[in-house]
Amino acid sequence: MASVKELRVRIKSVGNIKQITRAMEMVSTTKLRRFQDRAVASRPYAEEIAGLVQHLAGVLGKEALDQPLFQPGAGEKTALLIVSSDRGLCGAYNSNLFNKLEAWMKQHCEERQIDESQIDFFVYGRKANRYLKKRKLNIAKFMTEPALESIDFAAAARVARVLVDAFASGEYRDVKILYTAFESMVRYTPTFADFLPVAPPSGGEEQAGGDMILEPDAKSIFEHLVPRYLETRIFNALLESLTSEYASRRFSMKNATDAATDMQKALKGQYNRLRQENITKELLDIVGGAEAVK
Repeated sequence: MASVKELRVRIKSVGNIKQITRAMEMVSTTKLRRFQDRAVASRPYAEEIAGLVQHLAGVLGKEALDQPLFQPGAGEKTALLIVSSDRGLCGAYNSNLFNKLEAWMKQHCEERQIDESQIDFFVYGRKANRYLKKRKLNIAKFMTEPALESIDFAAAARVARVLVDAFASGEYRDVKILYTAFESMVRYTPTFADFLPVAPPSGGEEQAGGDMILEPDAKSIFEHLVPRYLETRIFNALLESLTSEYASRRFSMKNATDAATDMQKALKGQYNRLRQENITKELLDIVGGAEAVK
């Protein structure tokens, strides 16, 4: 059984850990609110630009669908952008992402009748880079600048250009994204999304332009809009992953703080009982000694 001194040291250690986890919870909460506002604010724009691309593709019909970004690539390989965290202490955020990856890889390889060497990874996040290296999978590019926490639209646009250039090289048949979609403060789901080729409009048939006035013309707007649409998809995926990371970290640190509080209470109870026992023993020794003198 632990001594009074050992229990006192353990109580102090648990208290120190509790202060750290509490501070991390508060920091995560503050950052979560900031990134959540950005992620939520970006969704209407992403939805509108996606709808406009689909509408213009329908207006242009076969002329749009014949463009290279709307056709499967010439290669047989698949490129995958995976977005993880740079740091740990965020609960099951990364492990859920990697479990989703393993399940997808198994299904993808069976459907295409290929092996894992036919998948190249474009990585954002040190945890994913470490995991893929441990699994000895192909890492085509590991992106570290800027850090995910400092991501902006210009950086997301650079990532999109890297993926578009890789697809245009003819080495890949398609490009996919694996990120964590933020749904609520307690729900964030690892999600696969098709990036390239761009999905054709629903129905796949030419649509009328309706009452929309297009200047200069549908084709020119479409050619300028598609790159911005792809950049927006990457930016939104990075933002949602970052928001999910801080939501998971806040929840994890709150649980750690609550566990430290419970442990501290249990140790203090054990400490008080042991201390009372020692005081009682000392009193009995004093009383016994006094009786012996008499």
